[in-house]
Amino acid sequence: MSFNDRRKKYTRRKYCKFCANKDIVIDYKNIDLMRQFTSDVGKIEAARLTGTCAKHQRKISNEIKRARQMALIAYVVE
Repeated sequence: MSFNDRRKKYTRRKYCKFCANKDIVIDYKNIDLMRQFTSDVGKIEAARLTGTCAKHQRKISNEIKRARQMALIAYVVE
């Protein structure tokens, strides 16, 4: 293991867009916003990938599940 392998690579920290912009409302009826936080297959993206804080990630996941139950978002994309 050389010296270069041990060196950490630092990337820019992701920030929660809901904490930065208080005007964005997390609502199950806002389908465009909910689709930003789901993958191509329809799974809810992890907070470490989206950069959202724990509080807003819980809110987003609950609203996505609510939108799925109301048939606004498909459970699985074919």
